[in-house]
Amino acid sequence: MRDKYLNYIAGEWVDGPDVAQNINPSDISDVIADYVRADRPQTIDAINAASNAAESWRNFGVQARSDLLDSIGNKLLNQKESIGSLLSREEGKTLPEGIGEVTRAGHIFKFFAGEVLRQAGDLLSSVRPGIDVEIVREPMGVIGIIAPWNFPAAIPAWKIAPALAYGNCVVFKPADLVPGTAHAISKIIVDSGIPSGVFNFVMGRGSVVGEEIVSNQRVDAITFTGSVETGQRVAQTAVARMAKFQLEMGGKNPLVVLDDADLTNAVECAVNGAYYSTGQRCTASSRLVVTDSIYNQFVEALINRLDGLKIGNAIDPNTDVGPVVDKNQLNQDLNCIKEAEREGASLAFGGNLLKRDTEGFYLQPALFTETNNNMRINREEVFGPVASVIRVRDYDEALAVANDTAFGLSSGICTTSLKYAAHYRRNAQAGMVMVNLPTAGVDYHVPFGGRKGSSYGSREQGRYAQEFYTTVKTNYVGS
Repeated sequence: MRDKYLNYIAGEWVDGPDVAQNINPSDISDVIADYVRADRPQTIDAINAASNAAESWRNFGVQARSDLLDSIGNKLLNQKESIGSLLSREEGKTLPEGIGEVTRAGHIFKFFAGEVLRQAGDLLSSVRPGIDVEIVREPMGVIGIIAPWNFPAAIPAWKIAPALAYGNCVVFKPADLVPGTAHAISKIIVDSGIPSGVFNFVMGRGSVVGEEIVSNQRVDAITFTGSVETGQRVAQTAVARMAKFQLEMGGKNPLVVLDDADLTNAVECAVNGAYYSTGQRCTASSRLVVTDSIYNQFVEALINRLDGLKIGNAIDPNTDVGPVVDKNQLNQDLNCIKEAEREGASLAFGGNLLKRDTEGFYLQPALFTETNNNMRINREEVFGPVASVIRVRDYDEALAVANDTAFGLSSGICTTSLKYAAHYRRNAQAGMVMVNLPTAGVDYHVPFGGRKGSSYGSREQGRYAQEFYTTVKTNYVGS
């Protein structure tokens, strides 16, 4: 008998009508466990429990709330190896990446433990004599959290921690593909002694659990990370009932490589940004925009580097790139590769299915050359280990190509020129700009988010998170 893991609703672990098998993408014969899926009535129960607990939680002592979040952070750090191993086993990113992600989740909770005590307001004098104006922030109430599968520890952490820190109650739905890590984090939160109803954990299908969270009138705000199509549906539903919402969606991030770049560093930035985490990151640099004089050298060096990567089981310590998360994503990646070839792009390396000791979703990293920015491969997010190189004349064309996208999450440049680095930082149309660094990789204490089709609403992470998880109230006091 496999272990079966339950949902947490109104202070109790609750069974449900259905279960989903959690499959290891490195070894599809390995079923990690069964995870219970909630139905719509159970989701409503979770929302009602959060709503009923909102008043007492918002008045919970700030020191006690800070201590609770700090305790959660410490427990995550103490269990980073075991939870990180589970994360890599169910999602497919390498073991160092899995452990690193859980470590980041622990640091996020500890950061927001401090933010609990750093909440501030303003006291102003009115333009009318004898009147004071007090400006304070208050919690939204109930936060619906819908998280993606590609960062099953870090993204839930950077949503749950600020929600609780600023006095909100939570209904958390993880991605159906990766319930194990979410369950492990939720158990730590529950075991920390959080009051009944304040935190609720409901696994299940987006069409059932997610739809109820987004449409239910008792959910005051929704924070979502996922696909553009689903994000647009979340927005439409939230706007219809005037609920606050925050969206983090896709990216088609450029990495510009200029003639004067350090070639070794540029190649490492490209490999890290485009192919690590199996390219399954919204910050992945899937467009490599390279000036003409260095183009051939860069492509040759990049192919040599890709040829040396070890593609294998995620928990093998020697693996550089793990499997694709599941069969559906693998088929999507393969279809994108075929479409790029039909459009005339040249497959310079990889793109093949690989066999390993265990049957899994192994895809050789793919690199396309001779592409232009109008091809679908350079317009639409692949979300896999696939990147393309775009040849440009000079910096001006590189900047224009980099900005010519419907997305605007992360943008990078490799150059030794202070002039071009400074100009790029000012003119790149993205929420985050990296100079001589991979486009992926953001610290836990700074704002995360983008422009255009990548994001909607206020930033996540750091002190900027208060913009979403609180609302501003202006109080007038007469003498």
